[in-house]
Amino acid sequence: MGIEDIDLGEDFDFEQMLNESFENAENNSVVDGVIVEISGDRVLVDVGQKIEGQINISEITINGEVQYKASETLKVMLMGNRGERPNISHKKVLQKEKFDAFVEKHGEDVEEVTIEGKIVSVKQRGGFIIEDEEGCEYFMPMAQSYLKAHGAVGKKVKAKVLKVNAAQNSIIVSRKKLIEESKALKDNKVAEILEQNEPVNGIIKKITSYGMFVDLGGIDGLVNYNEISYKGPVNPANYYNEGDEVTVVVLSYDKTKQHLSLSIKAALANPWEEIKDELEVGDTITVTVSNFESYGAFVDLGNDIEGLLHISEISWNKNVKNPKELLTLGEEVNVEVIELDVDKKRLRVSLKNLQEKPFSKFTKDHKVGDVITGNIATLTDFGAFVTVGEVDGLLHNEEASWESNAKCKTLFKKGDEVEVKIIKIDREKENISLSIKEIADSPAKKFQDAHKIGDIVKGAVKDSKDFGIFIKLEDNLDGLIRNEDFGPLEDEEVKNGDEIEAVVVNIDTKRNRVRLSVKRLEQQQEREVLKAVNDDSAMTLGDLLKDQIKN
Repeated sequence: MGIEDIDLGEDFDFEQMLNESFENAENNSVVDGVIVEISGDRVLVDVGQKIEGQINISEITINGEVQYKASETLKVMLMGNRGERPNISHKKVLQKEKFDAFVEKHGEDVEEVTIEGKIVSVKQRGGFIIEDEEGCEYFMPMAQSYLKAHGAVGKKVKAKVLKVNAAQNSIIVSRKKLIEESKALKDNKVAEILEQNEPVNGIIKKITSYGMFVDLGGIDGLVNYNEISYKGPVNPANYYNEGDEVTVVVLSYDKTKQHLSLSIKAALANPWEEIKDELEVGDTITVTVSNFESYGAFVDLGNDIEGLLHISEISWNKNVKNPKELLTLGEEVNVEVIELDVDKKRLRVSLKNLQEKPFSKFTKDHKVGDVITGNIATLTDFGAFVTVGEVDGLLHNEEASWESNAKCKTLFKKGDEVEVKIIKIDREKENISLSIKEIADSPAKKFQDAHKIGDIVKGAVKDSKDFGIFIKLEDNLDGLIRNEDFGPLEDEEVKNGDEIEAVVVNIDTKRNRVRLSVKRLEQQQEREVLKAVNDDSAMTLGDLLKDQIKN
């Protein structure tokens, strides 16, 4: 009687199963049989009874080759009768040999023996047949498995031996017992470690992306990647190899889930506490570039502390988009501490603070009135920022051109090279104001080249204001006649488009303004009339005035 012959009904009871399996060793004797015939899958074997026994050809086939021929002797086990034929098996002879070897190896004291094998079949509602590498079979009752029947075949398992019956060639094993013993061992071991409340040494068994599993003398715990270094989350593979010995501290233990959480950094001195009284904001320190991110670089202080060097703190050049443009991994640089929060474990440093400010450098080399060349960096609604070396200056719309209502957005495009004049430097706000108008002749200057104070000019009324009227003189140049300079026009209604004659009384080439006066024209005309009287005695003053008024 073999393992698969044990009867396991629906009302299966483990003790009952053991008793039944160890009873009625009716025969189970090994005898020599003679192969009478091999036909198809059937092998007939003469065992000295009135009719031959029968086995499947698979029992004498290895790697597809049949190992015996007709008339050859074959050892078989007698297991009673199946109908009229004797119930025989060659396979069970082989299994018995494995069983005998197991018993010889372990003796009678087998309750501490742990076996490992593969589940080869499932006995319906009963349990699992396990076969080890040597071919020895074991039976594991369902209640002792902690497994579901579905999908179990092919699974490798470990189990502890419960009982062995030499008469039945039966070895009963339990995965449940192994798991419970392992759990109890782990609970006791963890309790002992927690009671000692000291760091312990372990061996790294497995490294994953999220942490490392460490063996503490038969129990495994997880060191999460957050608990490896005070730097924060790190890739374990960059620091350790499987098989390395590490010192850890137990953080927590979940008995129900058997989860043991460990920490490497908790077993180390806290470097943040060490620098608490040694480092201050404003200190200059030497660090090593250890990692890059899109927003900056991390720098290593050399004592398991990393600081953030934000991209905005790498250079005064605002056009730097990636820290790799200026730094390399492993490079040593001097930086200034700009933020230190020990409680939050946060350190921020600056590289640019140790460099001369581009504004300071610019003001050393330039002054108001200098004409320089730059490139359009940014266009806005109010003007454009022009990059000159490492600084940006503002070219306001009003300073971009003498054209009325001209805007930088319509005059330039990003990257254009422009020549500008420095018109203001605000050292407190670190602002630089630029102008293109200042280095180009204004329309008023061109007007001045063709006219002088006292010249009489004509122009059409362009706009009326409360304080006076504007008349168009030339492109991008208007003349202003203030109310007090209207003279004979003060009682007249003036409309846009009316042509007016007036005298030039002021030309402001810097502000592109021309002041006109009708009143001054009247006075000037009166003087010319008086001069004419003195020059021509034949004409009366009244005649001259009458002719002048007609004109």
